[in-house]
Amino acid sequence: MDSLFEQRLMALHYVYPQPLNRIKRLMIDDSNLEHLESRPAWEISQLLGIKPEAAISLKDAYRKSLNNPYSETYEKHKIIPISYNHPNYPQSLFHLIDPPVILYAKGKIEYLLNEDRIAVIGARKASVYSQKAMDLILPDLVAAGFIVVSGLAKGADAMAHRTAIDCGGKTIAVTGSGFLHPYPKENDELNIIIEETQLAITEYPPYMQPKRWNFPMRNRIISGLAKGVLVTEAEVKSGTLSTIEHALEHGKDIFAVPGSICSPLSAGPHKLIFEGAKPVWNGLQVLEEYREIRALNKSIK
Repeated sequence: MDSLFEQRLMALHYVYPQPLNRIKRLMIDDSNLEHLESRPAWEISQLLGIKPEAAISLKDAYRKSLNNPYSETYEKHKIIPISYNHPNYPQSLFHLIDPPVILYAKGKIEYLLNEDRIAVIGARKASVYSQKAMDLILPDLVAAGFIVVSGLAKGADAMAHRTAIDCGGKTIAVTGSGFLHPYPKENDELNIIIEETQLAITEYPPYMQPKRWNFPMRNRIISGLAKGVLVTEAEVKSGTLSTIEHALEHGKDIFAVPGSICSPLSAGPHKLIFEGAKPVWNGLQVLEEYREIRALNKSIK
């Protein structure tokens, strides 16, 4: 990647942290962002579909942002920016309508090169049943080389990360805020462990605070990274099922843990099973699914 383009891209993303499909509008006739600084504000307004005054503000902020030494600052904080044309950028994210422009990473970025990734998600108020389910399912997946992806939220997400680590596996945490504002506070210790020994990523620049609307956007990255999504517990109307919607849009495999018909937290998985998700209660069932897919792909070739 051209170093000057990288500087321009980081400067733009810092003041305009939008997905690639929006940033690309500014690159239609300026692929290296060489002329953005001098482009008329009315053109920026038209290209981005924003008000003229917002375009003027963006242009001014970008001009100032160009003078910031982002590479040095990120290196100081052990943040690795992985742009969309970086060799470690996960190719599966290009299947999204709105891929991240930059993934800000802390930890082992080589995890992004391993395509055997499974998302494990569930309720923030997950019960001990989610932990028991993960104890039965994740060790086999970890032993087979799968990386566990989740969102570092309290409840099932935190359980998934800890279980993967405890059984000697690898995990990726996808967060909904910048690295200067870790969230939630309950997971601070786990967050530090993941940043230092595993991998944490976010599409948000370091200054971004955890806003409510960040998390649905975060969910598309979780499903976009994974071959399949495993749901332990979730209510029928929940953020967990919004992640499943992203996964279904992109043809990902959905696995659901059946539970008690008396538990509201099993209503989500049961609905998914009714709609075609594969019910699972051990890791070998998930692995068998992928063995069958691989065998089918070989026979087609």
